[in-house]
Amino acid sequence: MYYVGLDIGTSSVKALLVSEDGEVARSATPEYPFQTPRPMWAETDPEVWWKATRDAVRSLLEGIEPGEIAAVGLTGQMHGMVALDGKGEVLRPCIMWNDQRSFGECEEITRMVGESEVLRITGNPVLAGFTAPKILWLKKNEPELFSSIDKVVLPKDFIRWRLTAEFFTDVSDASGTSLLDVGARKWSQEMLDALEWPLRWLPEVTESTEATAKVSQAASESTGLPVGTPVIAGGGDQAAQAVGCGIVREGMVSATLGTSGVVFAQSDEYRVEPQGKLHAFCHAVPGKWHLMGVMLSAAGSFQWYKNQLGREEQAIEDNGGENAYDLLTAPAQDVPPGSEGLVFLPYLSGERTPHPDPHARGCFVGLSVRHEKRHLTRSVLEGVSFGLNDSLELMRGLGVSPEEIILSGGGTRSALWRQMLADVLSSRCSMVNAIEGAAYGAAVLAAVGCGAHPSVESACGKWIRKTESVEPGEQRGAYGKYYSIYRSLYPALKDAFKSISESSEG
Repeated sequence: MYYVGLDIGTSSVKALLVSEDGEVARSATPEYPFQTPRPMWAETDPEVWWKATRDAVRSLLEGIEPGEIAAVGLTGQMHGMVALDGKGEVLRPCIMWNDQRSFGECEEITRMVGESEVLRITGNPVLAGFTAPKILWLKKNEPELFSSIDKVVLPKDFIRWRLTAEFFTDVSDASGTSLLDVGARKWSQEMLDALEWPLRWLPEVTESTEATAKVSQAASESTGLPVGTPVIAGGGDQAAQAVGCGIVREGMVSATLGTSGVVFAQSDEYRVEPQGKLHAFCHAVPGKWHLMGVMLSAAGSFQWYKNQLGREEQAIEDNGGENAYDLLTAPAQDVPPGSEGLVFLPYLSGERTPHPDPHARGCFVGLSVRHEKRHLTRSVLEGVSFGLNDSLELMRGLGVSPEEIILSGGGTRSALWRQMLADVLSSRCSMVNAIEGAAYGAAVLAAVGCGAHPSVESACGKWIRKTESVEPGEQRGAYGKYYSIYRSLYPALKDAFKSISESSEG
């Protein structure tokens, strides 16, 4: 038997065919663009996702007997607003997670409900990336379309609608709407009443392992999936990513070094950071929650550095030589911790955790004539590591004590960076065999949802194993001193960052 995991991403659908023993048998990743019709806007026609999903699934199923597909699990980009009319037709392009147009609506919702009440109910401040402010923006700016709304669904749940003709979502994805009572794991009537929106607009919300619906005849003809194949609720991409790394019990923490950086901790209790600096969401593990910190430029900072200051190394790679990142990091290994007084702030795209500040900027602080390129390289890696530690320290303040940290993402291919993270985070850091991310987590949820495993914990225990570990070394103490310096810099530069931002916009 096989399980299909589908990840409806920002720029591609990732589809996996996973066997009974947890091995990835086949994958497909059709890509698509998203549109930016105005500055800070991001939209996609949801039908583009559906076409890519059909193509991906058909590719997966070539040569596979229909009866061998046990279930489908769904995950995808969170927060996007897909508005549908009474016939289930798309009213307008999806306003996506990375769209910032609804900043004013966030403030309006917060005033209507009260900041403390928003945090108590939803576990998070209202952010422009979230769903509710997008709906309010639609009401104020496109009232005719707003008046035609019959359902509002999230991106992966639009694909569920196309696959099954049923409306469902899961608690982890719904946590990013500003409309879920995260502690109670149900839609918040209080939030809906304040906004004067009907509950019927929202799909039924379930735990992530629920078998919500089955593949319809029409979807079967489009995708090749057998009629009646169970479609499992699934989860938001970060929760599914965590499942795919085995973060399924208290004390387990993951750190993802992708373009952005994510620190994710399972929590057996509903914990809320008092100032809303951490996201508090329902986990895809039934009855559990998670805390999450997000930095916007993690491995993306190193990519920027390579693109701008590593052109010589990139040219060597382009001519068949060694990898450009490896060429940059090799000399940096001989630089002592703290890069001899050079500190990098990784706020190249603003920041979210712990400083929700779109005006924040990246910078090198402490440059001297002694510093060489190898110092700059190491300071970039250190600055990103310090940024991830900001999230971990907030979690520790809420009583999260990690036994170890599971690393994932492209940045972790660097042995230097892995050891640095163990030292800065002051914790054993491990890698696991599952490297396919959220789509793999969706397949795990599919296997549990159709009864092949009794629980998410059991499935992860059988499918996911550690491949290597790095212990904190003797450099941990030096990093503690430089982390204190790093933490002092944002408060000192905050006003200057805002002035720079305003000046450049003018």
